Amino acid sequence: MYKKIVMLLFAALALNTAVLAAEGPRDPYTYFFNETFGDYAEEIETARDEGKKGVMIFFEMDECPFCHWMKQNVLNQPEIQAYYREHFLMFPVDIEGDVQVTNFKGETKAQKEFAFNEFRVRATPVIAFFDLDGNMVHRHTGKTSDVEEFLLMGRFVAEEHYKKTRFVRFKREHRD
Repeated sequence: MYKKIVMLLFAALALNTAVLAAEGPRDPYTYFFNETFGDYAEEIETARDEGKKGVMIFFEMDECPFCHWMKQNVLNQPEIQAYYREHFLMFPVDIEGDVQVTNFKGETKAQKEFAFNEFRVRATPVIAFFDLDGNMVHRHTGKTSDVEEFLLMGRFVAEEHYKKTRFVRFKREHRD
């Protein structure tokens, strides 16, 4: 009986993945990133209320070819969008932006000050994950090599592997 249930779950997962893959690429600003008023202290509360594992911030800038690559090759993939939407709230932050945001401590500042002064973002993209207390638990600078690596990064944080190992080791142990 248990084996049948497990097999059915695997079949359902495979079918869901195939359906998502068949949909083709979708706009990351519509299907990946969540809408926000830029109050990240409030977003942490929303993530907690919705049973998410945390918040992911994608620090970017307009002229960044690696940011564009991530949006055109990874963040636009339905399976990535589904997995990340299930586990995180995700927001883009323009590291050159003047839009006012509220940080995890409730302080208001321009996006560029938030990015540079608080997180020393100099190169983009920076993919930063925060737990439900607003603590950064993982930071990745640059693009990922592919969809699989980005999905592993999400698992690394969502399943809290960051508490016991580094992403490089986790990736080595879990990649085919």
